[in-house]
Amino acid sequence: MGNGGSVESSKIIHIKVNDKHEKIVFGRNCSSRDLRELLAHAAGVSRLSEIVLKDQSGALVTVAPSMPNNDAQTPYNVIVEREVPLPTGNEEGAFKNVLNHVAEQFSEALKVDEFRTEVNKRLNTLESRIEKDNQRGVEIEKCRKDISDIRNQIFEAQTKIVDYNHMSMKSDKLRPRKSIPKFQKYTLSEETVAYLKQPTFDIWHWEPNEMLSLLEHMYHELDIVHEFNINPVNLKRWLLCIQENYRNNPFHNFRHCFCVTQMMYGMIHICELWETLTKEDLGILITACICHDLDHPGYNNTYQINARTDLAILYNDISPLENHHCAVAFQILNNPECNIFGNVDKDTFKRIRANITMLILGTDMARHGEVMDKFKRTLTDFDYNNKEHLDLLKMVLVKCCDISNEVRPAEVSEPWVDCLLEEYFNQSDREKLEGLPVAPFMDREKVTKPTAQIGFIKFVLIPMFETVAKLFPIVDTIMVEKLRMARDHYEEMKLMDEALKEKAKVT
Repeated sequence: MGNGGSVESSKIIHIKVNDKHEKIVFGRNCSSRDLRELLAHAAGVSRLSEIVLKDQSGALVTVAPSMPNNDAQTPYNVIVEREVPLPTGNEEGAFKNVLNHVAEQFSEALKVDEFRTEVNKRLNTLESRIEKDNQRGVEIEKCRKDISDIRNQIFEAQTKIVDYNHMSMKSDKLRPRKSIPKFQKYTLSEETVAYLKQPTFDIWHWEPNEMLSLLEHMYHELDIVHEFNINPVNLKRWLLCIQENYRNNPFHNFRHCFCVTQMMYGMIHICELWETLTKEDLGILITACICHDLDHPGYNNTYQINARTDLAILYNDISPLENHHCAVAFQILNNPECNIFGNVDKDTFKRIRANITMLILGTDMARHGEVMDKFKRTLTDFDYNNKEHLDLLKMVLVKCCDISNEVRPAEVSEPWVDCLLEEYFNQSDREKLEGLPVAPFMDREKVTKPTAQIGFIKFVLIPMFETVAKLFPIVDTIMVEKLRMARDHYEEMKLMDEALKEKAKVT
């Protein structure tokens, strides 16, 4: 949650590159990738070059919109650690030429050109067959869906029924891409695969395409693809459609979706949940995390209800956002080209839908006390064969991951605080303009970073994770201890803020 004290729409940083001072102006919604491209341009190198920022003391500075402000007297030093020459033509073509040149050298040295050609030919033939088979299955399902849609349209035209669900959703975004864009398939190193399972994973270092590949890896590594017989083409389409249906909010965006899902993936491995949960349950947990904030508008349930928005009216003021996230999730799955559960039987899909809906609705913080009280009562004799006990456990696991940022290292978690407070301040500013009630923890004139976090960590996060630790003791050492450190950090920050205020009064 961040101080968010400025209402300006842009930010300025000063840099020093090649003994020359420069000034960079960027918007607050600018991505880390955009900033790196600006720095590369200023340094006169390719955007593919490795660039780092250091402050006057030589410390590394994170290249992110939330980086500390500076002035012309304290510019950040731009250091090009690895320069990639600027391309003279099409980048992709140049890269392919280099690869071809290297391939030719290897062929001449190892005398394997003919063998490689034959292997590639066979591989291409097999891939073509697989692709055609997958596409044929998708087209058949699409035809069935089109026939069903035509029937529904005829029926609706005759009965003049208004479909409010379609009115409330962005159907253009929900429609998947006809052909799958070549989001690059990354070869993950052993270090990355191991790092992905840790709660210390730094989500700020990954671009959207890389996050898509990491999510795809989770489905394969946990054997979810095999469990639900998922068409690999549909999995790619579904992930792309999911990404497109997260808005560019300061906090509730696709990176938050990835962050929550990665923490769930980490908890599955840390707690060895495959020992107590089925693969179906693991797939439901990962999928619920990916879908849990779909099409979030950046304004919470309180605003929706007080402003009497379409969502609040549609869902009768009952968890309007969470209901909307569920509706968008299953609207996407309703398209055969994106339905990753299209190969399961009806009873299994019904069970999957009920569980994902339950887990997403459970993320409404208005229900936090109710869910936690029920879960605590099961701990005296928790039974993994009891459906109610398992449902509560899965709900609490998703809730933990949804608000788990403070489990991560401070350099990873604190930028999230800034993003959340920026979103809060946007809402409170709008509430003031519209004459609606303003929550104190969202008011830029009343809240600070430490005051926003201390109470939340002490009274929500620590008790919830301590409760989970009663079933999985390792959570206490790996996660709860980090939360206690975060609480102490913000309490020290609060004392420093108060001391500075007192000093200012005296002077």
